[in-house]
Amino acid sequence: MLLVMDLVMPPVLLSEWVFFFIFCMLVNSQLPENLKCKVVRNLIQAGHEVHVVTGAPDYVYTIETQSPRLFIRKVLLDCGAVQADALTVDPLASLEKYNQTAVLPRDSILATEVEWLKSVKADLVISDVVPVACRAAADAGIRAVCCTNFSWDFIYADYVMSAGYHNRSIIWQIAEDYSHCEFVIRLPGYCPMPAFRDVIDVPLVVRRLHKTREKVREELGILDSQKVLIYNFGGQPAGWKLKKEYLPEGWICLVCGASEDQEIPSNFIKLPKDFYTPDAIAASDVLLGKIGYGTTSEALAYKVPLIFVRRDYFNEEPFLRNMIEHYQAGVEMIRRDLLNGCWAPYIERAITLKPCYDGGVNGGEVASRILQDTATGKHHSSHGLSGARRLRDAIVLGYQLQRITGKDIAIPEWYSLAQNELRSRTQLANKEVLDIGSLTRQSDYFTILHGDHQGLPDTLGFLKSLAEMESSGRPQNNNKLQTRDHLAASAMFNWEEEIFVSRAPGRLDVMGGIADYSGSLVLQMPTRESCHVAIQRNHPSKHKLWKHAQARQPKEGPTAVLQIVSLGSELGNRGPTFDMDLSDFVEDGRPITYEKAYNYFARDPAQKWAAYVAGTILVLMTELGIRFEDSISILVSSGVPEGKGVSSSAAIEVASMTAVAAAHGLNIDPRHLALLCQKVENHIVGAPCGVMDQMASACGEANKLLAMVCQPAEVLGLVDIPPTIRFWGIDSGIRHSVGGSDYKSVRVGAFMGKKIIKSSASVELCSSLSNISTQQINKSNPDDADEDGKNLLETEASLDYLCNLSAHRYEASYATRLPESLSGQEFVEKYLDHDDSVTTIDKERNYAVRAPTRHPIYENFRVKAFKVLLSATPSNYQLSALGELMYQCHLSYSACGLASNGTDRLVNLVQEMQHSKSSESEGGTLFGAKITGGGSGGTVCVIGRNCLRSNQQLVEIQQRYKTATGFSPYVFEGSSPGAAKFGHLQIRLLKSRQT
Repeated sequence: MLLVMDLVMPPVLLSEWVFFFIFCMLVNSQLPENLKCKVVRNLIQAGHEVHVVTGAPDYVYTIETQSPRLFIRKVLLDCGAVQADALTVDPLASLEKYNQTAVLPRDSILATEVEWLKSVKADLVISDVVPVACRAAADAGIRAVCCTNFSWDFIYADYVMSAGYHNRSIIWQIAEDYSHCEFVIRLPGYCPMPAFRDVIDVPLVVRRLHKTREKVREELGILDSQKVLIYNFGGQPAGWKLKKEYLPEGWICLVCGASEDQEIPSNFIKLPKDFYTPDAIAASDVLLGKIGYGTTSEALAYKVPLIFVRRDYFNEEPFLRNMIEHYQAGVEMIRRDLLNGCWAPYIERAITLKPCYDGGVNGGEVASRILQDTATGKHHSSHGLSGARRLRDAIVLGYQLQRITGKDIAIPEWYSLAQNELRSRTQLANKEVLDIGSLTRQSDYFTILHGDHQGLPDTLGFLKSLAEMESSGRPQNNNKLQTRDHLAASAMFNWEEEIFVSRAPGRLDVMGGIADYSGSLVLQMPTRESCHVAIQRNHPSKHKLWKHAQARQPKEGPTAVLQIVSLGSELGNRGPTFDMDLSDFVEDGRPITYEKAYNYFARDPAQKWAAYVAGTILVLMTELGIRFEDSISILVSSGVPEGKGVSSSAAIEVASMTAVAAAHGLNIDPRHLALLCQKVENHIVGAPCGVMDQMASACGEANKLLAMVCQPAEVLGLVDIPPTIRFWGIDSGIRHSVGGSDYKSVRVGAFMGKKIIKSSASVELCSSLSNISTQQINKSNPDDADEDGKNLLETEASLDYLCNLSAHRYEASYATRLPESLSGQEFVEKYLDHDDSVTTIDKERNYAVRAPTRHPIYENFRVKAFKVLLSATPSNYQLSALGELMYQCHLSYSACGLASNGTDRLVNLVQEMQHSKSSESEGGTLFGAKITGGGSGGTVCVIGRNCLRSNQQLVEIQQRYKTATGFSPYVFEGSSPGAAKFGHLQIRLLKSRQT
């Protein structure tokens, strides 16, 4: 009989059970260490044997628990996330490490673990979401439980977009392993965990204090009058410089994890390595560090405000961050200010916070009791949704998971409420019915000095949000709960001065897609969804600066500053604000190079988004010689969903450059502006896109297709969409990115193919010229056919765009000469370079060549045929032919390796709907579909008859897709004017509003 000493429950009698607690971690693991140690201790104190399987040092557990019932087995079963430094997770290295650790040796790991589980006669497997542990338990016939605030399928899903689609099997396998887990004990601040069956929520897990606040301060020699900052980055940032002036007057800083040889100033105290961190946190006034579960739980439990610096690709962070800020306990610090020592503005802000978390902190005890109940036979019934969620498509690839409205994946109530509140403040919902009259009245808050809002609902909504920001900035209203982006925007503008507003839509790729960089004809339709940018310029002496920006101003006088706010960034893993001195764009009196600008933004990925906006200023400086001497404030509000393949980035670039040009009196024609925006994306952002996205956003018109030959951007005109035809976009939920390796590798393969074709034509031309010379020596004249052939070969030997090669010439002369694939090393050795300025060849990589080369040649032909068919007599034959061209395009994408399960599923659903008996009897409604843009996920374009029945069928496809995958797809419908057609607004707040 054993007395359970540390559990919040009465003493109980327990039979002898053997618990198997399995997990693994590395030094840079992201898992909550305090939870593991606490559960282990509680179970041992309850009289159970605990076997810990880990890659961590023994002292992690023995320092808290010394017991003969604790057994530690050193085995590494997964690797967590690999960090490049204290603030950056390396996605590619993480996936590669996991592949080497858990995927390749999977069979032997399973066999070993199953045999060991049976040998120790374990009764329960408890895992902190090690996937293979759940499968091993199932194979051994043992129940398994996970205890966590996140799961690796969700964390790795975003990494896959960087590593390529071939790594998706990792996500599927992890999800399948988790499906063997009976339930998950879920901690506060959790991420979506769609692969698990049942959930039991527990309170925060917090380590108990060993000493009082007063005792700690006394031992460290800290006076009662002194304010204390604790600096805790997990010991990783050894070597970061610490200077006395980093702290406000009268503050002391406790440094955790400092190396023995690190020199620190007199107002910093280096804590011993064995100092109990929770005691130090509770004795401090402010905590400066990075967000992790342990830091978050202790900051909330001990009501210590946390100044945090974002970690790149640390994908559980937005959920923990929002929990911290919900309880008024967090302040975000820009990484640049952390490294440069601009700490004071953040410390002064943090000390004014009143953390208000009043929930439970006994999660360790509650979890231990649940585990004991489980071991004694208590069962938990399934909620019935696990079947579909354990399918491959149940895992919605991409970090956009948290940004999707209408999803049925469980997320915290407070997070959902915050998300809904934020959406209501930024962009209009997809199907929201608008009171246009009401919105028009809201625009009366401003005098429109130039331009016309054209009655566009999203523009009227944006003007309304500007008015709300101005109102929230007034003293009588500043006590209202505001999101950080709205607070920053309201404090950034001088509301009595003029503001310029621009608008640029996304685009639906109807035909053309990735053939744009090969010079194809493309057909693009501007979407109803758009991006708005508000901009204001002021003399540096009159410009309103955020506190941390003020702290950086030189003593000799104010300098020009750029400040940017991105509305809606709270829903993603990026900072809502960005600021820089405009002098950072100048070196030796000249604009910095694009390469230096790329590195400038890349050094802090949480703020890399600003490159799309700020990059427009550098491009104007570099290409047009514009000088920017005034400070600039920019507000970006985009309703074009990210990662859907509808050119959210182009909409931001075009809207930003249009606004900058308007505010500075620059007259740039739309085509030139689009080409300048492409430079932003290619050279400053680093995405190798063609120009069709920017051209469609800048030059498109509502309910028309922009026809353009991408050589580089020759607009042929606008193509009317027949009233009998309609186009829609359906989002697959799988994140798309032209910056992803799949798109890049296909582009590289196409340029390799062009180089091989040109080389082959040159060789044949030389041979032909040699034959002609021989004929002349023999005094026989070459016939006209030989001359024509020579001219043809000369053209192909100097081929500038791949799409200028006809399909029949490709098949007749070059198709068989192209290899299916070729290594980068082989290509470089033979051809030196692939002549593409925005991609580089990885010599270690193998590239597909034939399919990426063939695609744009045939796509160019398909687009030409599509354009002609649009003007044909309306009929089912016309629609069937147009749909067939789209299906062929989709298959060609797949041949290039740019398919995805989600987009294939949607295209198949359209095909099934098209060929259903009901559709055939009604003469058909939907006729074709294709993947769009850069492929590898994103949106599917659908063509159909413009009628009510088509919309009904789209709704049915939505429902079928949701049933199969758990994801309800967003439907893009409707169109709107491009940026040039909209122009810009010049507005000023009404005087009645200023008083």
